[in-house]
Amino acid sequence: MTMKVEDIKAYHAHLYYDDQEGRAFAQQIAQQLSSLFDVTIGRFHEKKVGPHPMWSVQIAFTADIFEKVIPWLMMNRGDLDVLFHPLSGDELYDHTQGASWLGKSHELDIRQFLPKI
Repeated sequence: MTMKVEDIKAYHAHLYYDDQEGRAFAQQIAQQLSSLFDVTIGRFHEKKVGPHPMWSVQIAFTADIFEKVIPWLMMNRGDLDVLFHPLSGDELYDHTQGASWLGKSHELDIRQFLPKI
């Protein structure tokens, strides 16, 4: 798959946490982020969802504010680990080769993105 940077119109950032204290901090970070930038905050999960190995919340944003959102998360994420990836239309690519991390990286369960045989 050949992709041009200008083909990427949006991104997801996933804040990872593993307890109520982490969730509360993730809620605070998400609230601050949404007050500063035009982002969409998803549900705060207290279970593993999709490929994510921990509790998490998804933050969606357009490519034109990437250079503001990601540096802000770098400086304000505290101890939260953050996965961010493009929305290219190829979820396997997005969650593997296209994925980047702030903090520690975690192994994702990508089975749902693999071709069924």
